[in-house]
Amino acid sequence: MEMNRTTIDQLHGDIDAVGKKESGKKLFIDLDICSSEVCEECVIKCSYFYHPWNNGVISLIELATYALVCRQCEEPHCVNACPKDALEKKEDGTLVRHTVRCVACRSCSHACPYGTIYPEILPRMSNICDYCQDRGDYTCIPTCPYGALALADEDMEGENIFHLGNRLVVHSTHWDRSRA
Repeated sequence: MEMNRTTIDQLHGDIDAVGKKESGKKLFIDLDICSSEVCEECVIKCSYFYHPWNNGVISLIELATYALVCRQCEEPHCVNACPKDALEKKEDGTLVRHTVRCVACRSCSHACPYGTIYPEILPRMSNICDYCQDRGDYTCIPTCPYGALALADEDMEGENIFHLGNRLVVHSTHWDRSRA
């Protein structure tokens, strides 16, 4: 069975796997709300047939959080410590985790001097947000009771607003890269 590019790339950590969205709108996630004490458990609904347990947005939240906390070291110790080449530093400085190659040895976690890599065990089945590609049915947005999800303009700017890839905008005040 051949997997499409979207699934392969997102399993390998790329946030942009589905390409640029035509409408100029991006999915907006407020990580301050998602990680607050108010939102104890994600209860949103997902319109994607293969996401019956709402794991699509949860995986996006995990990707966004990681993209914001990684210090993007010039010579990343985590990449050098991985015995299976499961971590790769891209030309733009972002770190990509190839989950299919990861054997959960935790070498990267131990090698990171900042403690930003958390050891994970590869789940049996990965549910990945497809940004409602070709459907436009954002069931997740109105079903979030705390307003953590919205559609944002492509040129949305502001303090603590980060554009991650071509389809995702994140608001987070938990960590500031420039003060690290």
